Amino acid sequence: MQVIESKIDKSSIEYKENFEHNRRLAEELKKELEIAHTDRSDKALKRLREQNKLTVWERIELLLDPNTPFLEIAPLAARGMYDGKVHGAGMVSGIGVVHGREVVVYANDPTIKGGTVYPMGVKKALRTQTISMENRLPIIYLVDSGGAYLPLQSEIFPDADDGGRIFYNQAQMSKMGIPQICAVMGLCTAGAAYIPAMSDEVVHVQKTGAIFLGGPPLVKAATGEEVTADELGGAEVHCIHSGVSDYMAVDDEHCIQIIRDIVKALPPPQKVEIGQREPRPPLYDPEELYGIIPKNIMTPYDVREVIARIVDGSEFLEFKTLYGDTLVCGWAYIFGYPVGILANNGVLFSESALKATQFIQLCDKRGIPLLFLQNITGYIVGKEYEKGGITKDGHKMVNAVATATVPKFTVIIGASFGAGNYGMCGRAYAPRFLWMWPNSRIGVMGGEQAADVMVTIKREQFKREGKGELPEELVEKIRRPIIEAAEREGNAYYSTANLWDDGILDPPKTRDVLSLAISASLNAPIRSDVYGYGTFRM
Repeated sequence: MQVIESKIDKSSIEYKENFEHNRRLAEELKKELEIAHTDRSDKALKRLREQNKLTVWERIELLLDPNTPFLEIAPLAARGMYDGKVHGAGMVSGIGVVHGREVVVYANDPTIKGGTVYPMGVKKALRTQTISMENRLPIIYLVDSGGAYLPLQSEIFPDADDGGRIFYNQAQMSKMGIPQICAVMGLCTAGAAYIPAMSDEVVHVQKTGAIFLGGPPLVKAATGEEVTADELGGAEVHCIHSGVSDYMAVDDEHCIQIIRDIVKALPPPQKVEIGQREPRPPLYDPEELYGIIPKNIMTPYDVREVIARIVDGSEFLEFKTLYGDTLVCGWAYIFGYPVGILANNGVLFSESALKATQFIQLCDKRGIPLLFLQNITGYIVGKEYEKGGITKDGHKMVNAVATATVPKFTVIIGASFGAGNYGMCGRAYAPRFLWMWPNSRIGVMGGEQAADVMVTIKREQFKREGKGELPEELVEKIRRPIIEAAEREGNAYYSTANLWDDGILDPPKTRDVLSLAISASLNAPIRSDVYGYGTFRM
């Protein structure tokens, strides 16, 4: 493989301005993450201590092997929603290491609304289970939840992707042979009671853990019976009488120790071998990414400069260098794992799409994971390009992306607009993981473009109706709200709050995160039962 020769001038004014701009975005991200992790009321924390409970992060820290990484999923989910205090959608989830084995962690945060589940909490729970299923990773549920947030029950309960899907997934995971271990560390009320009931093994904490379909207030309302939570569904009830729970723990620390012992006793994982080699750092400092990423998302730059700061030794075997040059394709290694990279260097033409299709097929046949670096405004448009077959050529690329069986990973490093999002493996195309950089934007199209389209449509309408030219004051009335909405709804924070991605990454940390994700993905077989592609329109 050839070493990418960087052409970046670090002494230039442009580089320095970019660096300061993107470093500032990274600092803002750091502050947002700190708020999500620590912004809890004194009242909630005091109540937790009175109950002799650990915080959600203390529980996770005890659970995971010391000095091992934790790949948190969607830490800013529900940011700005509800009353602005449902941080992380009320739960913490991610991939960590227990006794040397990668596992998925799903943990309610009882200091946020008593662990009650909001609509975005359901969405995050389902995403967490999907990660477990796709990557065949054992899942550990640390349950401490008052059940559904009742004022929003219509958004939580009835639909195909609402709360019931959590338990449907548990049944499917059980059928797939994915270990599910549950810690009952607080209330498991109503639907939350099914999480331990449908798990393989359940550890139940005395005095604080309780499982019941209907809590004491509901029991009293329905039957007139007065009963405490512990009498109704405590550890003694379910470990001695009902058999719902399998192990009794005296406190949170004891519970976590039992869970670690259960994981240790699991059969060893059979990870896929894809030809790993000794990891090497890039030749160039990943922090230089701050100076490479333009302040203006529409400013072009060579994406090879990004690749050079992510891959081992900055080495890259580029595929079809002289053909379809608005898409860079090639092979590299990240922390010793082989990857096939597709990275945008401009709008997608027919040649770019055909190149991508061939490259994806090669990687898929060879069992090499795919990494998409998105900075795309879409496929080329226009009369000549339609005559040339851009629609059918774009379809080939989209088809290949959708049906590739190897693990796919996507990082949105700039723009992600229109069908370009699809062709470059957006959320709908099932990448194992998808992240955004703080500078990135997502939408059907950019705000200026969308505003221009709507103005053009209105001008044509005026002409058809014989009203003459569209007044300039009306032009501004049309444009302003569209641009403002695109600015508000197209930024990375809006995306991550809505769980359109798995989190916002500080660009220099991208390489580290990718290595953890690739490693996790190798717990699942690369090949599915069905290998091949749909019909390519020729």
